[in-house]
Amino acid sequence: MRVFTASVATETNTFSPIFTDLRSFTDTFYARPGEHPDTPTLCSAPIIACREILRPQGWEVIEGTATWAEPGGLIAKATWETLRDTLLQELQEAMPVQAVVLGLHGAMVAQGYHDCEGDLLRRMRDMVGPDVIIAAELDPHSHLTPARCEAADLLVAFKEFPHTDFMERARDLVHLTQSAVEQRIKPVISSFDCRMIEVLPTSREPMKGFIRQLHELEKTDDKVLSISVIHGFMAGDVPELGTRIVVITDNAPEHGEALARRLGLELFDFRGRTRPPFLSVQQALDQAESSQQAPVVLADVWDNPGGGVAGDGTLILHAIMARGIESVACGLLWDPMAVQLCFAAGEGAQIPLRFGGKSDAKAGAPIDAMVNVKSLVRNAQQQFGESLVPMGDCAWIHWQGIDLVLSSNRCQSFDPTLFTTMGLDPTARQYLLIKSTNHFYDGFEPIAGTIIYVDAGAPYPSNPKSNGYQHLERPIWPIVENPHHA
Repeated sequence: MRVFTASVATETNTFSPIFTDLRSFTDTFYARPGEHPDTPTLCSAPIIACREILRPQGWEVIEGTATWAEPGGLIAKATWETLRDTLLQELQEAMPVQAVVLGLHGAMVAQGYHDCEGDLLRRMRDMVGPDVIIAAELDPHSHLTPARCEAADLLVAFKEFPHTDFMERARDLVHLTQSAVEQRIKPVISSFDCRMIEVLPTSREPMKGFIRQLHELEKTDDKVLSISVIHGFMAGDVPELGTRIVVITDNAPEHGEALARRLGLELFDFRGRTRPPFLSVQQALDQAESSQQAPVVLADVWDNPGGGVAGDGTLILHAIMARGIESVACGLLWDPMAVQLCFAAGEGAQIPLRFGGKSDAKAGAPIDAMVNVKSLVRNAQQQFGESLVPMGDCAWIHWQGIDLVLSSNRCQSFDPTLFTTMGLDPTARQYLLIKSTNHFYDGFEPIAGTIIYVDAGAPYPSNPKSNGYQHLERPIWPIVENPHHA
């Protein structure tokens, strides 16, 4: 048996001014065929799963290119076509194959292409014909389209947010692919449109219990092979924006449709009560200063590079400075120019530095301070589950009781290792200011005394009612109160 496996992924915030070109991919992660490291990235986990599961059973695993760009704005048309055609050429050279297993994201948008993943899957299906099994792992913060469901046999999304289970779901995908190739199952995809867009963290109820229910159904319903929740990605202005349930059955489409509908309506009933309290900046700082449990983690939920924005916003930092709050560790803040200046000055230097506030006027003004350069690390990394996330060259600076990790790569705050790799002990600080919506949770919860989600109001397009979508084709909540009867 022969399987072709590859990965191309990013998450496109169509409102972001940070456009995505080929260098965005090559600078973040780009592994040519056979060069993928042993450690998976978030979206290339199927490659590692194919190595683990299929190779020991005698399958020939033919690896194509694997690449990932940090979430950002629209992908240049030529960039997408280059990436797509590279994978298509590699697949053509690998044929004949019995299966294609892909690591995708599901929220890629390029100039002229609202559905990059659907474009790739459709072309692959045309190439390999109807009998080859095509399978893909997706991020739940994606867009489910008819083109993908028609072209693929298997679509499996991470169940958890934060996405701690990406490697487990990749293994599920590969096991199902093997069963389909060996004709022990006949997978059929069914889906239901929940007609909503919401933040759906699985680290808290009601989503935690909903995910438990999906796992139980997969174990006990002999017709069900897999169930996924596509949360949707509210910063993507595309026709299929929104939340959907995906049920894959063993040749039981009517059962799949009924189950997807039941689960989808149950999920729709959760609307408006799934996210934790998001506090204003002043409310969050009031609560933080009154907390007796340290460290207090302040999560800047909307200046999150994982959502395609810059991650150089300073609104909360300015508020902290205005109050004279000390014993604060912050990270990450994206500013490659400031990092370069710190490296030029060297560890131990005291320098005047302007940092942050470069990408979006709504996200706060730059900060000017006389800072001490505490440490410098080339090619720094932080952990996220079973993967390592490159932060690029990083500088730890200190001023007025505040420690800040500046990065040259845009990436959100996943784990306390973003501090410890710099030599900074986060547990020795009263307050930790990080930039992430919920992916930080599993890493920081074990050390946190209190976690506070802070809504600074910018720069992510966080209000569907006012985002001004141009391509959305149907009513969804909260833009429409009852879209199922609109």
